[in-house]
Amino acid sequence: MTPHGPWKIVASQEVYRDPWIQLRKDDVIRPDGHAGTFSVVHLKAGVTVLAMDDAGNVFLTEEFHYGVGRTTLECVSGGIEAGEDSVLTAQREMREELGIEARRWDDLGVVDPFTSSIVSPTRLYVARELRFGTQELEGTERIRCVKLSLTEAVAAVMDGRITHAPSGVLILKTRLMFPCS
Repeated sequence: MTPHGPWKIVASQEVYRDPWIQLRKDDVIRPDGHAGTFSVVHLKAGVTVLAMDDAGNVFLTEEFHYGVGRTTLECVSGGIEAGEDSVLTAQREMREELGIEARRWDDLGVVDPFTSSIVSPTRLYVARELRFGTQELEGTERIRCVKLSLTEAVAAVMDGRITHAPSGVLILKTRLMFPCS
């Protein structure tokens, strides 16, 4: 048995794996002493990036997301490839999804969007001193760039137009760290 906080893992079995997701089922002894099972989903670690210009405007993505079955408004996000530094992932994703490059990158830390049964660490960045170019979309992507003031983006988080958790945290942290924007 392997201790896991107040739980004990009796056995672990990988149930599914693809390039983005791994599903594991654990046979456990629960904190109350009873036997049980617990499933954990590991998503590829990722980044979420908020591009912000000198005037305090931010550039978001508007895209249909298969999982939730609707179009969402959010910051640039993507998965970190094996061996890739997270800031390089952030730079690549912003260039591909919005056609934007930046000279300044502020690391605002990591957020765990889900903590009960999903492992999905996401590093947050604010990109500044922007240069605009051409999107390099993948075959599955149909992304529209949406320009809002940081104040409008905060309002979109607060009124529920932005529901992507890492984007919401990043936008609110950016407002606190760059209050004059």
